[in-house]
Amino acid sequence: MLQTFYNNFGFLGSLAIAFGGFMFTIFWISGIAGICNMEESRFKNLKMVLSVLFPPYPFFWILFDMYHQSQQMKEK
Repeated sequence: MLQTFYNNFGFLGSLAIAFGGFMFTIFWISGIAGICNMEESRFKNLKMVLSVLFPPYPFFWILFDMYHQSQQMKEK
């Protein structure tokens, strides 16, 4: 499988795809950790289940949270 992956995308392509997959996994795990550290709310359990079953959700949650925090910093 790795040889086919390398043959199809070449060295730089397979390196870029592997790095992108690795970074997405890191952001997925950190998004789940961020959602778990949220204050208790009505939908916290739903968000946790959604973040495990639908991996792009924590990634977009991190982006939204970063934007929200930057807006709060600009107000101060």
